[in-house]
Amino acid sequence: MFAREAGASKSEKETMNDNKDNRANEANRAYGAYGANRPYGQLEPKPFLPKKGNYRGLLVYQKAECLYDITFYFAHHYFVERKDRTIDQVVQAARSGKQNIAEGSAAASTSAETEIKLLGVARASMQETLLDYEDYLRTRHLEQWLLDDPRTKQIQEYSKTHNRPEDYTKDIDKRSPEALCNIAITLIHQFDNMMGRLLDRLQKDFVEKGGIREQMTAARLGYRNDQKARIAELEAENTRLKARIAELEAQQKGGKR
Repeated sequence: MFAREAGASKSEKETMNDNKDNRANEANRAYGAYGANRPYGQLEPKPFLPKKGNYRGLLVYQKAECLYDITFYFAHHYFVERKDRTIDQVVQAARSGKQNIAEGSAAASTSAETEIKLLGVARASMQETLLDYEDYLRTRHLEQWLLDDPRTKQIQEYSKTHNRPEDYTKDIDKRSPEALCNIAITLIHQFDNMMGRLLDRLQKDFVEKGGIREQMTAARLGYRNDQKARIAELEAENTRLKARIAELEAQQKGGKR
């Protein structure tokens, strides 16, 4: 009789231990712990760096890439009569608009301030490119199309669904300098509107969520709070198990008598 009771008690203890381990593993998985590779009950800090860097998926980058290719062609075909550094300056301004978006997006994971700064540089560079196109039209007595011009509206509609460089460089040699300038000017205005909205959103996120330092502090405090909650949970579980073990031992002693 005693042997059967002792065997049953042992089985119950093992079952409780198994349940305890299962609950711990479930808790660790829920909190992102590595399970067997980490000490029992210890939590792994949750990642806090935002996943960014996919600048090629940004419409504003795609517009900048189109503008760079147009500008590269235009500068090398219609500024050739100039003996100064205008060609390089025009191309470099358009390139800066594109490259700073890529660099700012890559830096976004660790510095919101750097991202905003570089996107601001990209926007300013495109404004420099805009002035180059406007200067070209004015100094050669060519027409800058107005916003309500049907040709401008046609470009606006076309560019809503065409964001690849080849959409604008195909048959580019068949377009007049005036047409190319106005196409570029229209795209730059669209670029500027997009960049303005993007910067507004990033600045709002920065004010609401803070930069990397604030996010690091929040992540650290959150990890500590999670650890404290987990320790309290384990201590409560330990107290309950001790009480249950004492109860079982008392039952065993009673069976011996």
